[in-house]
Amino acid sequence: MTSGASTQLDTELESFRQQWLTDLHSKGNQPPSTSEPRQGDSSSVPAKHRRKVSAQAPAGKKAIYAEDDNDYLHGQAFDEAPPPSGHTLAGSSKEQPRELVSALDHFEEAMEREAQGNMGDSLKLYRQAYKLDNTVDRRYREKHFPPGHANQKKPISVAKEATEPVQPQEPEESKPLTIQDLIASFSTLAIEPTPPDVEGMPQPPCPISELPDELLSHILLDVAIADVADFARLSLVCKRLAYLVSSEQRIWHRVCIGREFGFQGLWRHWGIETEWQPLPELTELPSGDVVNTRDMQEARTWEEHRKTLSLVPSPYPSWQMQFFRRPRIRFNGCYISTVNYVRSGQQSTNQATWGGAPVLIVTYYRYLRFYRDGSCISLQTTSEPGDVVHHLTKDELARHKGDKDRGHSSTLPGAVMSLALKGRWRLANEEDESHGKTLEEREGDLYIETEGVKPRYMYRMELSLRNAGKGARNNKLVWRGFYSYNKLSADWGQFGPKNDKPFFFSRVRSYGLGA
Repeated sequence: MTSGASTQLDTELESFRQQWLTDLHSKGNQPPSTSEPRQGDSSSVPAKHRRKVSAQAPAGKKAIYAEDDNDYLHGQAFDEAPPPSGHTLAGSSKEQPRELVSALDHFEEAMEREAQGNMGDSLKLYRQAYKLDNTVDRRYREKHFPPGHANQKKPISVAKEATEPVQPQEPEESKPLTIQDLIASFSTLAIEPTPPDVEGMPQPPCPISELPDELLSHILLDVAIADVADFARLSLVCKRLAYLVSSEQRIWHRVCIGREFGFQGLWRHWGIETEWQPLPELTELPSGDVVNTRDMQEARTWEEHRKTLSLVPSPYPSWQMQFFRRPRIRFNGCYISTVNYVRSGQQSTNQATWGGAPVLIVTYYRYLRFYRDGSCISLQTTSEPGDVVHHLTKDELARHKGDKDRGHSSTLPGAVMSLALKGRWRLANEEDESHGKTLEEREGDLYIETEGVKPRYMYRMELSLRNAGKGARNNKLVWRGFYSYNKLSADWGQFGPKNDKPFFFSRVRSYGLGA
């Protein structure tokens, strides 16, 4: 592939974006606000451009890539029910593709494909849209961003785990309250009943408003233990519940120290073998002493509990802030990395072509799902998230492992799960290399070991937990290193995945809360 052809294809879509943004500014409109693309939303728009930053590698190691958040898939929410098994990838869990007739249909579909990371398909659809109507971008703005849209009140987005109540509108001349003062002002308010269906009629009864705070706190504690996200969303019901959710540190203390969602359930040492077998009954320490593995794990769990208690009030001022800001793995979904790269194709000998050999945009995905027992599933495939996430389970992996070798991998879920790899995960501990950082600074360093494609190999991934987007936490994994280990020769080899991008967390409701 010539450098000129590669540069032209690499910049064609970028040039379109820049021209589109320029047209928006010239018309007095603002570019569409950044939002997470939703599965099946035909009017989703691409994310804003973000500044490129280089992933920081540990001292002595080379950074693997320079990341650009606009080049890959962002977090999604897969709340629909899992599809039945037996479908092919062509007619799988996705809805039937709508018929594209007008230029606007092609343009909207191109927008959606680009938001999902399918750069090749989106580029073809953009070209087709402009062939049908060279002013399709203006028609798109008129449909989705009519005049006066920028002046309308923007909808308030609440992060899934955010607990800050919505600040009410106040007169411009008054000084806005701080979050702490605003929450404190809710302390004397009561839970208001719903207004009557007919004006002038008495209000319907509201039994929960009669409960004392002590009993209400016990109810909220049970909600938090069952699902901490539901507990956080109670702050949106009324100001009284917003005050209780934000100020009841006893509840956040229980959430932090518990195994359901808290830090006692995070593994700082290996809890199982790579292929999910239990660890040996006895473990030899570096000092040469041999100890019982179960006793050693219990001691480490107690030590982690003591550390969690010691982090409040410093460096975290409250239990709520510790849960929200401290690095932790999320289990109610999976982390997805979308990779796009350009390669040269083979020139056709049957028909005339111009511009030399064709250039192809290749898209593939990496998936990581973590379990609370220290195990994980790793998968690399060209199948889109809608075809994969609901089948990324231990049962499906055990059922379809080896289907590819037996020739039974043409339908879902075997088409994707036959490629999945068993693995284990842990966060950094005091025995890992520090690279000049304290243990608190590298708490979010993540280590993953998986089986290899061949039995004699093992793969090791080194990543770090990061935050992407306003209000979201622990929803991004950046690469620090990728290695292979030959069990026969005891040799380590390092991969150089220059095309690989970070992982972004996507919630999957079918995983449930007990994963």
